[in-house]
Amino acid sequence: MPGPGALGLLAGSGRFPVDILRAARARGERVVVVGLQGLAEPSLETEADAFTWIRVGQVQKLVDAFQAGGVSRAAVAGKIPKTVLYDPAALELDERAVAALKRLADRKDDSIQGALAGELEADGFLLLSQPEIAPELFAGEGPLGKHTPDEKQWADVAFGWPVARALGAWDVGQSVLVRERAVIAVEGIEGTDATIARAGELAPGGGLVVVKVAKPGQDPRFDMPAIGVATLEAMHAAGAALLAFEAGHTVVLDRARLVEEADARGIAVVGVAPEGPA
Repeated sequence: MPGPGALGLLAGSGRFPVDILRAARARGERVVVVGLQGLAEPSLETEADAFTWIRVGQVQKLVDAFQAGGVSRAAVAGKIPKTVLYDPAALELDERAVAALKRLADRKDDSIQGALAGELEADGFLLLSQPEIAPELFAGEGPLGKHTPDEKQWADVAFGWPVARALGAWDVGQSVLVRERAVIAVEGIEGTDATIARAGELAPGGGLVVVKVAKPGQDPRFDMPAIGVATLEAMHAAGAALLAFEAGHTVVLDRARLVEEADARGIAVVGVAPEGPA
């Protein structure tokens, strides 16, 4: 059931903000969207009940848009690449953003996200978790589609799972690429799809396994792991035949099309319990 007041959505890149908007509106929610320039999908502007474009770092403009739209609860969805923090052309830091960044001990994702949450909550907005906003977008255990891992692929998942978990604990990335129980590539600031492409260059010939997990202590209000058709396209180009993701903590974007593409390309997509393969 819709809650009191409008739902505010800060939208980064990718399909996730679109899916959240549509899920909320299907429940009868009024949705006020603030899109990040150069990142958010333009289609959000026509689908939202109210819409404002901002640049990364315009915290006060974000707050003003939510207040003008009668927002009481808010959510953040879509990728906001950390690389924008090092690109002066992509930033427009207002006084609130500058002050918040100065208070940080480091610029880890958790620290930056916590600062944003603090600014929104200081103005009275309840920042909701992504599973609260759209639980139907999170996948459980088991295969999505008709293909399932073979014994060799399961061995690679078991090998890569603790590696991915350890990297997440250090806020490095969410994914590793494995072949024959060797780590081929680890995700850094470039994101999952670019990591998959790099692994394909480093280890051509196929047989790659993608392992994607949430980092320990993942704040569910921000940047939950997500998979979609673009992930499958990157896998197909790189010769990866299995995507193992953490069940219950991973967003599946455009699920029907993802399953169709996975089946057509011979890719197994499977949700694995948080503790890893049995």
